[in-house]
Amino acid sequence: MRDDAKDPLEEFRKVNVAGTERLARAAAASGVKRLVYVSSIKVNGEATYADQKFTETDVPSPQDPYGISKWEAEQSLHRIAQETGLEVVIVRTPLVYGARVRGNFVQMLDALVKGIPLPLACVNNRRSLMYVGNLVDALIACATHSAAVGKTYLVSDGEDVSTPDLLRNLGASMEYHARLFPCPLALLKLSGRLLGKSNQIERLLESLRVDSGKIRRELNWTPPYTLQQGLKETAEWYRNTYL
Repeated sequence: MRDDAKDPLEEFRKVNVAGTERLARAAAASGVKRLVYVSSIKVNGEATYADQKFTETDVPSPQDPYGISKWEAEQSLHRIAQETGLEVVIVRTPLVYGARVRGNFVQMLDALVKGIPLPLACVNNRRSLMYVGNLVDALIACATHSAAVGKTYLVSDGEDVSTPDLLRNLGASMEYHARLFPCPLALLKLSGRLLGKSNQIERLLESLRVDSGKIRRELNWTPPYTLQQGLKETAEWYRNTYL
């Protein structure tokens, strides 16, 4: 969100594309059987609308340098798999939360603890999240299940939540009251543009929903942690680290 690189796409490509290619080829040369690559839901796009959910069959539509680099890395891995026989599995995640979370998520926790009033009571979005414990479990399934070879999976906790409800649930987990008040969405978006924080504001206002049905069906995978459990664990980490 504070990218100041002269050419962000080129910088992301150095790690997400070139670095991934080198790792995959080294793995194949060393006899590694399977590589599970953690990609990003940004390959699908930045937001969903109405009752839409992103799926594995969507035409990729990355909008920013990070998302573009992740999509290019996925394509490179499939080419390497064809050339070397390396088994590749792609996992696209939404926002991952848990211990050591950063970005908007930790800023929301900061605001709750400080009692800062937030103008988000009118937001009626839905966003998919992924608790790190659930992600680890999904990666293990992708690394070990025979049906996963060559597949791309979208993963999430399976419980979409609005920004106001997320704040209320986090507040309850930390025993802090979420102080929310109504504000027109158009005014929030305008404020974001004026402050140079449009991307951060849009993430709080827009929906981004993920359909994780494919990995559940094909790999018989179920998230071991509920959203509430994940938020509670995250809140406990924050409390032990910062309070």
